[in-house]
Amino acid sequence: MAFEDTMNSLRDFDINNLDFDNVGSWPAPIKLFIWVALLSAVVVGGYYYHVEDLQLQLAEVEAKEITLKKDFEKKAFQAANLDAYRQQMVEMEESFGALISQLPSDTEVPGLLEDITNKGLLNGLNIASIDLQKEQAREFYVELPIAINASGSYHDLGAFISGMAGLPRIVTLHDFNISAKGGNANNLQMKIIAKTYRYKDGDS
Repeated sequence: MAFEDTMNSLRDFDINNLDFDNVGSWPAPIKLFIWVALLSAVVVGGYYYHVEDLQLQLAEVEAKEITLKKDFEKKAFQAANLDAYRQQMVEMEESFGALISQLPSDTEVPGLLEDITNKGLLNGLNIASIDLQKEQAREFYVELPIAINASGSYHDLGAFISGMAGLPRIVTLHDFNISAKGGNANNLQMKIIAKTYRYKDGDS
């Protein structure tokens, strides 16, 4: 019966006669509808003005979390392999020291030139000239080019090149130029640049 009374009162109620000064006299369905509408407005407004901002912040924090996890995994891997890295560093320092010991100092360059001359003579070459070129400074070392002009047979030149690789100091060979002198294949003219290196100290 209460439901029928409510429906009858709602049917007899004229929405144009709503008395905003006496809201309590409105029919229950109208009041319920108003309350639902207000609640929906509050929820929607709260979402757009509060929850949406929180979701954006959450997305930023989640993205930062992924970055931090990757950084943590990287550092954890480095920490787990710290002893291996230290051992590698010791080995690298030893290798670097061995290489540095092969780089001649200024006072050893005359001895290097003598070694090159002896290699040529031992292999039957005729050394026309050995000229020091201008030093070229690099990041960690100084490069000293040496222009060599020699002549001999094909096998003599090959033996000389092979012997240069066996020198106790680091010497690299560049810019080969071999020609047959007078058309004689047994008398070849060779021009070559040999480069040696020295460690670049603070004064270089």
